[in-house]
Amino acid sequence: MAVSPQVDTPVTSDATTQRHGAGGRSFGPLLLRLHFYAGILVAPFILIAATTGLMFTMAPTLDKVVYGDELVVADAGGATVPVSQQITAARATHPEGSLTGVRVGEGQATTQVDFTSPGLPEEHVHTVYVDPYTGAVTGQLETWATATPLNTWLDQFHRDLHLGTTGELYSEFAASWLWVVALGGVALWWRRQRGNRTARRLLAPDLAARKGVRRTRSWHGALGLWITAGLLVLSATGLTWSGHAGANFSSAVDALKGSRPSVTTALTAAPGTATGGHHSEPGATGDQPVDPAAADTVLAGARRDGLDGPVQITPPADAASAWTVTQNDNLWPVRLDSVAVDPTGTVTDRVDFTDWPFLAKLTSWGINAHMGLLFGVANQILLALLAIGLITVIIWGYRMWWQRRPTRAGRHAPAGAPPARRAWQQLPSWGIVVGVPVVFAVGWALPLLGISLLAFLAFDLIAGAVRGNGRNQPEVPVSPAPAGS
Repeated sequence: MAVSPQVDTPVTSDATTQRHGAGGRSFGPLLLRLHFYAGILVAPFILIAATTGLMFTMAPTLDKVVYGDELVVADAGGATVPVSQQITAARATHPEGSLTGVRVGEGQATTQVDFTSPGLPEEHVHTVYVDPYTGAVTGQLETWATATPLNTWLDQFHRDLHLGTTGELYSEFAASWLWVVALGGVALWWRRQRGNRTARRLLAPDLAARKGVRRTRSWHGALGLWITAGLLVLSATGLTWSGHAGANFSSAVDALKGSRPSVTTALTAAPGTATGGHHSEPGATGDQPVDPAAADTVLAGARRDGLDGPVQITPPADAASAWTVTQNDNLWPVRLDSVAVDPTGTVTDRVDFTDWPFLAKLTSWGINAHMGLLFGVANQILLALLAIGLITVIIWGYRMWWQRRPTRAGRHAPAGAPPARRAWQQLPSWGIVVGVPVVFAVGWALPLLGISLLAFLAFDLIAGAVRGNGRNQPEVPVSPAPAGS
């Protein structure tokens, strides 16, 4: 559930003590305080991530509008021309650079031929688009990881706001906290419905609630519960490619032998060179001649070995290496089988998606779902709805904060007061014993979450000491009774 910078109905400290006593310890006050401050301090970062993510969900549609000439053939159908002929046409359009890969077009999709080009940023290539049915070049673009310039711009805007490594901290910070505030909100909403928990009260807003914070909280809590599962997926998958948490995730996956396997391209003996009278050109490394006709032989060998659907052909790095042909169909059920093929068309190694470790499959599914690829248009619509829902509950959270502001004469304030300090003192003993090592472990795995938690704790302790360890402070004590988010 998304963040909610609001507090529960104020009561006196004495009333709290009488109601709960020594045996009334619970996680409620701490959850409320953490949820409140996460709403104030973290929500802006999550809001930015949700907004830029919403923009990114539009990328596939915008690509077809902006780059329709390059990506879509004018008249699909009939027999396709050989891949070698398509490579030759692309080379004529872009005579510089080395051939790095060919994504063979199928259906209405054009073939994409990638070349290196002087002056391009790292990992960027020059892509020439070819009609697979006619062999005619339809356009050319600078691309990154097969993405168009517009798609790349939106992706990087979502990832780092075009601020580079420094900007990446914002998205990792948002993803690190998203699952915390979501689960914390669910727990608070569950507690608030204690004594009368029904599916109707949990999943639908209370339309009979009095106008003001109660009604806003009702909408906030119900919608937040609906989108929680999706937010957890977005948080987890977003962290997998973040800078610091992502590195820890990769190390853990490697330790568990869950990395994506790849085919072995080393050839035990130099195979004969398949030629068809075509000229050779630089390969991926710039020092290995590549005969375009070999691509036809290699593709035919891969097709005979069962690789159907859209594929990417990658030239060998040197004379002692094989070509690779990999399925690149990320639509469920995915097709990501890969083979190594020598220039004679003989398959020398094969790795099927079904043989991937489960962690590798899960990572692939999660990333493709996060990017809106796994289930096509339905996936993109779901992501857009999640983003809109997240933006909405954050706005409702701030609205509750404003609605709880004191308005009586002499007590005016721009927003509601935060929950009382010393919430950790109301935790059960076992919760402290178990919780401290768990928090340290999570903080180590998610450094930005751990550092910000420590910063908040230090600030809270210092502020408490300055104000007499919580005595005579202007903050309003909050009951640890069930509180909504």
